[in-house]
Amino acid sequence: MTRILAVVSQKGGVGKTTTAINVAAAFARRGVKTLLVDMDPQGSVRFGVGLQGPGTGPGIADYLNGARELRDIVRATALPFLRVLLAGSVADSGDHAAYQALVASSTRLGELLSLARDRGYLVIVDTPPGLGPVVHRVLGAADRVLVPLQCEPLALQTTSQMLRGIRTSVSEHPALKLEGVVLTMFEEQNALSRRIADYVRQQLPADLVFDVVIPRTSATVEAFAAGQPVVLRTPDDPASVAYGVLADTLKTRWTR
Repeated sequence: MTRILAVVSQKGGVGKTTTAINVAAAFARRGVKTLLVDMDPQGSVRFGVGLQGPGTGPGIADYLNGARELRDIVRATALPFLRVLLAGSVADSGDHAAYQALVASSTRLGELLSLARDRGYLVIVDTPPGLGPVVHRVLGAADRVLVPLQCEPLALQTTSQMLRGIRTSVSEHPALKLEGVVLTMFEEQNALSRRIADYVRQQLPADLVFDVVIPRTSATVEAFAAGQPVVLRTPDDPASVAYGVLADTLKTRWTR
């Protein structure tokens, strides 16, 4: 099972990086050879997989500018089937404009993702928020897109813009397919959270919204702070179970 799955969102703080990390970890726990790629210049993946700090080492930015080769930037994790490509030096330098220009002009990203897929990896790419040049380039190389949507009003207001942008990318890249929207940070006891989830399901086609929702849990926050995917640190937590269901749903779709 080889795919390149881009995880995208219009705004930050919706659980995008947490979703990318935990879906990747869930697949790896199921014995799927998985590569998690951090294309967000903020470099948050390093914190969620326990590779944080200024000594993290080279990554995607350093590969794209030719300073490093692929073998120099692939990092092992606590899960035998999960490898990670971190953002690299851009996460410490903070020069996001130069990074965006580099991604937009380099051919190495598409080559890297294709090479990883050809080597049998399921590639999961965490992207920066919005529909800027980095996301545009990732969508041009991916074949699947997943959109996390937080169950709160502001995130809901930006969804139509994100979906329009994805449809444009699909029209430009026929191999690209929108897998759907997954509701995140859902709170069953919160009336507003329930109303937003209901509204999304009413407004979007049924096949565009996953049945499983990712609940907001303290274990998820604690796991990220501890540098571990919640599916590994607290596998019985409701969020962990939900991420597992999401991974199983995607796997079923891709192996039909």
